[in-house]
Amino acid sequence: MFKINKMDFLVGFYVFGIIVSELMGVKTFPLVTIGDFTLNASIAIFLLPLLFTINDVVIEVYGVSRARSIVRTGLLTIILLFCFIMLSLKLPPSSRFIESNAAFAEIFGKSARIALASLTAFALSDFLDIYLFAKIREKMGKNKLWLRNNASNIISQFIDTTVFMVLAFWAIEKGFESNVTFLTSLILPYWLLKSFMSVIETPLVYIGVKWLKDEKKVIVN
Repeated sequence: MFKINKMDFLVGFYVFGIIVSELMGVKTFPLVTIGDFTLNASIAIFLLPLLFTINDVVIEVYGVSRARSIVRTGLLTIILLFCFIMLSLKLPPSSRFIESNAAFAEIFGKSARIALASLTAFALSDFLDIYLFAKIREKMGKNKLWLRNNASNIISQFIDTTVFMVLAFWAIEKGFESNVTFLTSLILPYWLLKSFMSVIETPLVYIGVKWLKDEKKVIVN
């Protein structure tokens, strides 16, 4: 019978989400247009809130140490990915690949900067999410999971969005005011969008906790 341990699945999905966000997160698409204003989003928007949700589910069932271990696994994945991207860019192309090398370098060269920005933002925000969720849990006990989940996620995703946008899109050739104006136009709507995604995914936290606890009971028994 094809069977996967639930915790193994969560870790695998967590790593999958990180890799997809790193390699494909540079692709943006128009999400909504209001008058002359168009809100664009990275395709990573579909995955990033889920990664924070996984943090909270794991803390609720297995504790802070287990959640931190998963985040460290994610950080190592980003580091390895960045190193391999740099290696691939440094190696000379074969004669058959010369024509495609410029496009390859363009795509993955951008991914390298994105990976560095994401590594920093990911480390700060994910560990902050775990810390906040655990602290609120200490104060409130096991009540109001929805509040603990959304409070920690919304604060952490603001840090994640701000740090990532600054490191990934700050233009050295532009002035300070120009950069601040442009980045604010990216950070605020994108953070609000991720916060909204976090709120509507709240039922997944309850489902995930029950789903994971059922397996934990079987293992313990």
